[in-house]
Amino acid sequence: MSNYIAQINGGVLNTGMTQREADPAPLDEIDRRILAELQQDGRMTNVELAKRAGISPPPCLRRVRRLEEAGYIQGYHAQLGAQKLGWQIAFFAIVGLESQKQGVLDGFEALVANWPEVRECHMIRGGGDFLLKLVARDAAHENQLTARLTGIANVAKVQTLQTIRSSRTLPGVPIERVGPAERPAAVMNERKHG
Repeated sequence: MSNYIAQINGGVLNTGMTQREADPAPLDEIDRRILAELQQDGRMTNVELAKRAGISPPPCLRRVRRLEEAGYIQGYHAQLGAQKLGWQIAFFAIVGLESQKQGVLDGFEALVANWPEVRECHMIRGGGDFLLKLVARDAAHENQLTARLTGIANVAKVQTLQTIRSSRTLPGVPIERVGPAERPAAVMNERKHG
């Protein structure tokens, strides 16, 4: 498996999209196969992708471009070996703020967005306001990051959870396959005529 992945959007975003993006054509079996294959290996050639999707390369490339334009494919990334690059610790922080006013929430998000060690930031419900995923070079660095978090204005509490091991870290979302009875006639023609 390649270390490149395609970031697949689980749903349609509501802001900043064209009408075509906001109201995309429904996904058929081939679209779903393309998404599943690119999510596993975003580096494969269009010829290989077309072969795996069961269509010829030109319509495959058109479909990929349409899926990108519609926001289903949001980017292509290399999946790096964190420990080989010196990031020995991955941990999570549940952060509770003193206020849930929009300005306080926005301010916190804007601040941690500038920390390279914060790899994910999720606003959550139940047990805190934000869940952060962070990386640290060692235990001392982890302690420094935790101290920085607790020192932020409007932060009431921080609970950290260190990762012991990760048994599953799949990129993207599950891609459901369309059954044979649901295949549109256009898909069958595309396979024949390219």
